[in-house]
Amino acid sequence: MKLHELAPAEGSRRGGFRVGRGPASGNGKTSGRGHKGQKARSGYSRKRGFEGGQMPLKIRLPKRGFNNRFAQPLTAVNLGAFEGFEAGADVTKDVLLERRVLRKCPYGLKVLGGGEISVALNITADSFSASARQKIEAAGGKCLDV
Repeated sequence: MKLHELAPAEGSRRGGFRVGRGPASGNGKTSGRGHKGQKARSGYSRKRGFEGGQMPLKIRLPKRGFNNRFAQPLTAVNLGAFEGFEAGADVTKDVLLERRVLRKCPYGLKVLGGGEISVALNITADSFSASARQKIEAAGGKCLDV
């Protein structure tokens, strides 16, 4: 079976209802839109979140905190993720992406101190937590800032 051969099961889909086809159809004349008014006009579409003029829920609820839409958060990775590397290896963001330790890392890498590290590695990252830096250097490795 190919993608262009896909089709819904026979009888599972119904055609669109044709309105405005005479009074006997039950949807003739005004075509089910009632008489006059904004909703009877062509091109009408209610705005998302509109509650008939009542104060919308989005505005009624209290707002908390601040979300910076221009923030560029660093991708965090714990020391336990470096366990599979051989001693003396140079570990960078690209190596972690290649080995699928990370799925994506758009803004930079921060190494956190979760887990243990037993081999000496040269880790290049944008930032290191204090505990991560301490554990890496205790194992004989180096923390290289970008």
